[in-house]
Amino acid sequence: MDEIIIDKGCGLDVHKETVVACVMGSGIKKDIRTFSTMTNDLLRLKTWLSRLGITHVAMESTGPYWKPVFNVLEDGFTLILANARHIKNVPGRKTDVKDSEWICRLLRSGLLSASFVPSQRIRELRDLTRYRRKLTQALSAEKNRIQKVLEDANVKISSVLSDTFGVSGSQMIEAIMEGKLREEEIADLAKGRLKSKKEEIREALVGYFHDHHRFMIKASLEHIKYLEKLISDLDRATKEKLEQYQKEYELLQTIPGVKEQGAAAIIAEIGADMDVFPSEGHLSTWAGMSPGNNESAGKKKSGKTTHGNKNLRAALTQCAWAASKTKNTYLSAKYHSLVGRRGKKRSLIAVGHKILVMAYHIIKNGVPYKELGKNYLLHRREDKIVKNHIKRLRDLGYEVELKKAA
Repeated sequence: MDEIIIDKGCGLDVHKETVVACVMGSGIKKDIRTFSTMTNDLLRLKTWLSRLGITHVAMESTGPYWKPVFNVLEDGFTLILANARHIKNVPGRKTDVKDSEWICRLLRSGLLSASFVPSQRIRELRDLTRYRRKLTQALSAEKNRIQKVLEDANVKISSVLSDTFGVSGSQMIEAIMEGKLREEEIADLAKGRLKSKKEEIREALVGYFHDHHRFMIKASLEHIKYLEKLISDLDRATKEKLEQYQKEYELLQTIPGVKEQGAAAIIAEIGADMDVFPSEGHLSTWAGMSPGNNESAGKKKSGKTTHGNKNLRAALTQCAWAASKTKNTYLSAKYHSLVGRRGKKRSLIAVGHKILVMAYHIIKNGVPYKELGKNYLLHRREDKIVKNHIKRLRDLGYEVELKKAA
């Protein structure tokens, strides 16, 4: 690391309560100082670096603790947020001082790759979409808790109703909570096609329902109402943040399986400027949606997907599942061509990877999705499919002569 790429640089070892800063450069004597993470002290750090003429600052992405430091220094220096996996200190004694010095040396030698840090507006949008996902999970957990209490009371409506919290199911649970109606009257609340199951519903409603069950369900229902209101508020705030990216938001929804929440999550995680990613492959690797390379002594080992953005991965997997349910689409055909030999999970990752590549080009070029159709893969592999079937028939002892249909 003798070659110096950056003349004056600073390495920061960031912790919850302290920041250790090491500065090096021409005309600067190596100096290491410790600052607290209080805002005023971070501003003193910024002033000190500016006075020394520091141009580049590097730090590790340590939990959430790098964010306030990044926000304070963002407008004054070229900041490099490095992946902690890529900064391995040499073996030996490890201290905060040595870590900051090592980061500074790597920075000045040009050996640190900057992580993708989106603009402030995208970071705020990312907070909203990620929080919404957590609340949605909490909402599902609360509904499962109600079903568990109903099972404990031997009220088996979940065995008869496909959606316990649909219109009919919700009204039945409210009637059970009031405790004023008999099983026959509650069964009469069934709507639509459920009317044909009134007798089954009546039997399912017979149980041992006590005040304890009523208290537990009431607490869960109140929590569900609160979560639904909070999610609604988040949706409004997300919509406001997306006004600046309305074009990308609408274009992404042309992809099968990608709806409002999916499009918002994709924009929140990768942003709307694709110039920060040199290629679609670079984006896929960053997201952890590409197979990894693991080769030693000429032998290829596990090719499992790499570490990446787990929130984007989850959103793409959900979109892939929705796309697999669509009719007469390329993505659905792709899923069904893989699921038989690769399994559901790997197939969803593969389709999610396709969606990410599509999103990259749609945002970069500003064009809507172009449907290839369910037969695209079939025609693309036509020769291979024909040869495979001919071989199988010949193995069974048949003579095959093919003639193209008119």
